Amino acid sequence: MNFTVVNDEVLYSSDTITRVTRADLELLKERARKNPRRRVRLCAHPSVEDTLHEMIIVHSKGNYVRPHKHPQKSESFHIIEGNLVVTIFDDAGTVTQSLAIGSGNSLLYYRLSEPAFHTVIPIDDVVVFHETTNGPFDRDETVFAPWAPEEDSKDGEAYLKDLTDRVECEVRV
Repeated sequence: MNFTVVNDEVLYSSDTITRVTRADLELLKERARKNPRRRVRLCAHPSVEDTLHEMIIVHSKGNYVRPHKHPQKSESFHIIEGNLVVTIFDDAGTVTQSLAIGSGNSLLYYRLSEPAFHTVIPIDDVVVFHETTNGPFDRDETVFAPWAPEEDSKDGEAYLKDLTDRVECEVRV
């Protein structure tokens, strides 16, 4: 696998045909372990302008992804390794669904077809998943939940711990 490094967390495949082997997954997991935020994504699409975005994403237990939604976009996840919970919220911040997805669960795939606030909570030490969404990507089009703390904050850590405790109890992961 050949790739271009954008930053510690983002790689772009430079191959015309992107192939990901088990050895490549180990490389991605190692890059995530060495990364301050313990996550990495390999973008199989050639640029942010592409109309179809496919990514192999590695998240570590304890990663906080601020709840957000993407107006006019859909997204899907297919678990490759590990277990995570996708949590869906209403606009006021109430959890409406928690979906345990992964190798230890019967659910291996999900697709969110309408914009709704959501986050992912890695349950295992490392989770690897394939995400697909429509592009192009524009960070300014991501709507972050006003009731959720920002990433990389102490409030974010506390929010994630509380949410994880509630969700793990609900889904019995």
